[in-house]
Amino acid sequence: MSYRDDNQQSKLSAFFGSDTFKGLLPFIGLVVILGLMYWLTEGRIVQPKRLRLLLSQVYYPMIVATGVFFVMTLGSIDFTEGSTLGVASIVISVLSFYSIPLAIIGGILTGAAIGAVNGFFHVKFRLQSFIVTICTMYLFRGVCAYFTTETAIPASAAIKALDSDGLKIGITLAVLVIAFFLFRFTRIGNDVKAVGSGETAARFSGVRTDRVKFLTFVVAGALTGLAAFVNVIKVGSITATAGNQLETQILISLVLGGLPITGGSKVRFSNIVVGTLMYTVLNNGLVMLGFESATQQLIKGIVFLIFVALTIDRKALKVIK
Repeated sequence: MSYRDDNQQSKLSAFFGSDTFKGLLPFIGLVVILGLMYWLTEGRIVQPKRLRLLLSQVYYPMIVATGVFFVMTLGSIDFTEGSTLGVASIVISVLSFYSIPLAIIGGILTGAAIGAVNGFFHVKFRLQSFIVTICTMYLFRGVCAYFTTETAIPASAAIKALDSDGLKIGITLAVLVIAFFLFRFTRIGNDVKAVGSGETAARFSGVRTDRVKFLTFVVAGALTGLAAFVNVIKVGSITATAGNQLETQILISLVLGGLPITGGSKVRFSNIVVGTLMYTVLNNGLVMLGFESATQQLIKGIVFLIFVALTIDRKALKVIK
């Protein structure tokens, strides 16, 4: 083998192990999964009715994923999205009989309050985020179940009349645009990434780390409360299963989108959009192919493990904060 061949192989090895290639992997994965599902479903997955159904399953998970994106950038994790969505949806449904704006504000404040509980115990008592949020997940899931045990809680006809693709697209795009601006062009994004890269170093550089972490959990909860509004206008009534397994879906979506579970400076805002779309396409494709629930979980688990193995930054690997 010549020196030129050796040089080319070393360059290829360096490229496939580089951050540039890892950054392209989610986009490649989305194209591959979409192409595979198009082939396996004989094009049915891109039919207008199916596309509309697919998009209807993207709106509120993408809003929730935006908040969780900031939490995971810290190097933390939040398991309360599902229970937060359920409790906030109950509040929105009840208040919708009095005033739609009041219902929206009530849902956002409910989510923010749950986020504040998570942030308080995480920051004040120095508990790892996954321990705190697992505990509060069961707590607020119990609250949701308590109010919906006997019967589903209906929302008013006025709020259900708001169910339109235009409104849901508008809310989702507004959240993404504002979050992108804050993440890329303000100190907020820099502080969050600094804490994720190294909390001690961030503190010595002047970042108020405790405040940043607390407010990030509050904002993540508030966005889940807003997503609850989008959920209510879609489903019309709330049962004990509202938001069930949402936290798992969001975590998988963000990792599929290329977000490193260690957080830090290598996260990309595109992780939100690409990951949510990839998960939704994969999930809908498996349903259309007629796979049983257990088989679907198996396939999604395999895909999830592959992406974790390919995108994780082993040099920065640490215990989740």
